[in-house]
Amino acid sequence: MGSTIPSSTLRVSHNVYSVDSRLIGETVEIHLHADHLEIYYGQRHLETIPRLRGESGALIQYRHIIDWLVRKPGAFANYCYRDDLFPSTNFRLAYDLLKRSGRVRYDKQYLKILYLASKEGESRVEAAILHLLEKEQRINYESIETLVAKELPEEIYNRAREIMIGPVNIEQYDQLITEGWSQ
Repeated sequence: MGSTIPSSTLRVSHNVYSVDSRLIGETVEIHLHADHLEIYYGQRHLETIPRLRGESGALIQYRHIIDWLVRKPGAFANYCYRDDLFPSTNFRLAYDLLKRSGRVRYDKQYLKILYLASKEGESRVEAAILHLLEKEQRINYESIETLVAKELPEEIYNRAREIMIGPVNIEQYDQLITEGWSQ
């Protein structure tokens, strides 16, 4: 199926997918498969994207649109898929701390951090964010850029990939069973 890309997103089978912003206005060929989409431009395979199940879903990859957003940082505040532009909890924490810092251009700072992740590697930027969080140091683009330029210890990269789940208090469930469920 051929399609002209009107913006950085396209709609396929009632779902929205992001594509590289450099394709805006271009005609691409989309091959729809059971579990993925293949994007072709000029008979050259550009990308394979996982296919969403159901309808009204969205798969937005920040690497596709970050070049556009960095040029228009004011668009970030009202971007309808903004929540998809936080690759991990640590990125969201960094954004929230930038916002709370009182800096006027916190959106621009975050977009620069996201741009750095697209160019230098998401794991390196996330490790830098985690390092600053652990040291309770100020989060900003300049400090993250400085840390990304350095070689951080491997343990920080490992912690950035860890998923922490707090302990569960089983007694609360026991209490529900013994006292009965009130609805």
